[in-house]
Amino acid sequence: MKQLTVLMMAFLSMSVFSQRPEGAQKSKRAMADFSAEQLATLHTKKLTLALDLSESQQVKIMEISLEEAEFKKAKYAEHRAKKESGVREKPSADEQFERINARLDHRIVHQQKMKEVLTEEQYLTWKELKLKRVVNGKKAMQKEGRRG
Repeated sequence: MKQLTVLMMAFLSMSVFSQRPEGAQKSKRAMADFSAEQLATLHTKKLTLALDLSESQQVKIMEISLEEAEFKKAKYAEHRAKKESGVREKPSADEQFERINARLDHRIVHQQKMKEVLTEEQYLTWKELKLKRVVNGKKAMQKEGRRG
């Protein structure tokens, strides 16, 4: 009887820990359904709360966020189309370099736009928020057993 109880507890604990939490996945799926304008609005409001943006800054950040959201939506659609078509080939080293270089150039341009809009103090806070997001993202990927 004691062995049966221990065995049942082992199965119960395995079943509880083997299930993945769905909260983060559901919110990501919901965000994917939002339009670029909705994503930009949410991003602008989050930055307004975090950085205490003025009205003119909010308008400029909204424009930047809208550009970013549209760019990300286009990239996501392109990636999704390649995945569904089944024509995903491993890129050559030169193609990988070009892709990484283009992504970094895009980030540099985005950072320069943000620097023009934000004050020095707001810009430093924004950089800290970005750094925290990167670190937490890497931790989450490591926790899930993915890259990072």
